[in-house]
Amino acid sequence: MSFSRLRAGAAIAALLAPAAAFAQSTPSDSGQDRFHATPSTDIIVTGVLPVARQDMLSGVAVLQGEKLTQALRPSIGETLAETPGVSATSFGPSASRPVLRGLQGERVRILTDGIGSIDVSNTSVDHAVVVNPLLAERIEVLRGPQSLLYGSSAIGGVVNVIDKRIPRSVPDEPVHIGALATYGSAANERSGAGSIDVPIGSNWVIHADGSYMKTDDLKIGGYALTPELRRQALASAQLPQDPDAEEPIDFAANANVKGKLPNSQSKTWTAGAGIAYIGDGGSFGLSYSHYDSLYGIPIRFATEPGQEQEGPRLDLLQNRVDARVEINAGGNVLDKIALRYGYANYRHFELEEDGEIGTAFYNKGMEGRLDLTQTKHGAWSGVTGGQFFIRDFNVVGEEAFLPKNSTEQVGIFTLQQLDYGALKFVAGARYENTALEGKPMPEQDQFFNGRRSFDAFSASLGASYGFTQNWRFGVNLSRTERAPAAEELFANGPHAGTEAFEVGNPNFGLEKSWGAEAILRGSGPGYTFEASAYHTWFSNFIYEDQTGVIEDGLPVYQFRQADARYYGFEVQGSATLAKIGEARIVADGLADYVHAKIDNVGAAPRIPPLRLMGGLGVNTEKFDVRGEVEHSFDQKRVTSFETPTDGFTLVNAEVNYRPWGNTRPLSFALSANNIFNVNARRHASFLKDYAPLAGRDIRLSARIDF
Repeated sequence: MSFSRLRAGAAIAALLAPAAAFAQSTPSDSGQDRFHATPSTDIIVTGVLPVARQDMLSGVAVLQGEKLTQALRPSIGETLAETPGVSATSFGPSASRPVLRGLQGERVRILTDGIGSIDVSNTSVDHAVVVNPLLAERIEVLRGPQSLLYGSSAIGGVVNVIDKRIPRSVPDEPVHIGALATYGSAANERSGAGSIDVPIGSNWVIHADGSYMKTDDLKIGGYALTPELRRQALASAQLPQDPDAEEPIDFAANANVKGKLPNSQSKTWTAGAGIAYIGDGGSFGLSYSHYDSLYGIPIRFATEPGQEQEGPRLDLLQNRVDARVEINAGGNVLDKIALRYGYANYRHFELEEDGEIGTAFYNKGMEGRLDLTQTKHGAWSGVTGGQFFIRDFNVVGEEAFLPKNSTEQVGIFTLQQLDYGALKFVAGARYENTALEGKPMPEQDQFFNGRRSFDAFSASLGASYGFTQNWRFGVNLSRTERAPAAEELFANGPHAGTEAFEVGNPNFGLEKSWGAEAILRGSGPGYTFEASAYHTWFSNFIYEDQTGVIEDGLPVYQFRQADARYYGFEVQGSATLAKIGEARIVADGLADYVHAKIDNVGAAPRIPPLRLMGGLGVNTEKFDVRGEVEHSFDQKRVTSFETPTDGFTLVNAEVNYRPWGNTRPLSFALSANNIFNVNARRHASFLKDYAPLAGRDIRLSARIDF
């Protein structure tokens, strides 16, 4: 299936589907929703079928409104880092992906309005996700087996960033404007984002948006290197320098880097436009977006002779086109038809210190999905659909660790529900065919040259029981299969971003797993509670193992397969302790933990430790005040090539102010994060021993929407 044929087919579908929408005449209440309406956190739209949060059979989290404004950071990983069950790769402030239940990279899907980000962030932790949190209206995090409806690579979970680039409703006013401005002291961060929506007649809406962010080097709470690496560097400073070395390394200076994280600055700007028709019979819309970023990768300082030390910068560019069609069929069989499509042309250059291009990454990709929502009959409802994904990926340069390769994936899925009130059942299934091909260039004849095809089947079955009106207990069982990614099959070369010589295995089979999850949710007057526990048994689990061999000056990491187990829990809740007039005193807390073991290896690498977080706040109509303490425990369960990570405690405080109350569209957010300037390191990060988290950070944001 060629790229051009798929592109042509998608274009035809995008042209024909609006005509079908025009033909519908069934009235719908969804076409003219008030533009200012904020989606309820009680309804989760990720997971194909919108469903009440109370009825979800897996862990879920939602960020929107003031919670989202307070959480916003330059990367999606850091934005979500305080969400239950979520950590972050923290490869500097700009390149940080979410880590869900200890799983990252290829096992976590980052979506924009239900379609993948179509970048190369899954390839390496130093590659940024091309999703701009500044433009998000709402972010949903779905963990567990229901996320597999978005692809087998979503076994860890799904992060869906929902924006309004393709409008969903018609503004009531002649012009609707939204704007956000933020300043953060830790990186001297200056950012702003704005959008405008203009109705054309009663059914058409045009949209435009843009954002700009600039940061300096990140302030940290102490030394960049861990005490052990500082000792190594200071010992190396006493050794005689190699007289033949082109650039002698000042090990003493490396040991004493303190207060700021060199080469962590960034500059990013985006622009986008969209148009939509919204009628009684449905809606359709198109959008275009441009993403341009230049950011530095924190330096992995050399501490011993013979080690390389680089400070690369990444020059990233993406142009993207999206389409969405929704048809209110209103028939006896189909209630709704939804089509979603995205195409992106992406490239980034890894720049040397003199500005020369060292390695270039090129990626063209498209993804589409069709959801056919059944008309509900009694207790029975469901959705059936199909999805395709295609990627052409190439790496050119001295550190081309991957050959030119392509991925073509086609899947079909169904989710069926039976709702008997107190008792609910959910069953889902997915079939996926994935074809991957390595296509080495003439100078890359050492790479594997061939084609692999995989047929993967996944299914889940769950049930929940509401033993009171507000309390529900559920259990979900799943069987999943995942095809290896091109990186896991074809890698064979030096990768400076992770300081590794990566070697794949083209003979890998499917990664398979059995999983079970139990969840309890409840609420009552003044309190909420949610707890989930999960256990996943993997066979042919794909992981990287350090071989002990050095090639091109880098340690060799070989991809391997083995059995593995992941299990853990997440607990969160809140309670109103007292009411004083219109003010409420509210306490909240969360805890999350994951344990992972690979057979015959030991602990899986980069697994977050036990974390506890608690907050106490006062809420009124015009302002909220809250203090928070987060404690991350030591992580001493490490694999052979990892170092232990010390625990840390962060103290944060925040104030939200609405000068006209909840009825007017202006709010301010002030927060003090890491108040005591702790030098904290996140164990899930490849760079944890070289790049701590941000030190004390005072942030001020203003948001207006009118």
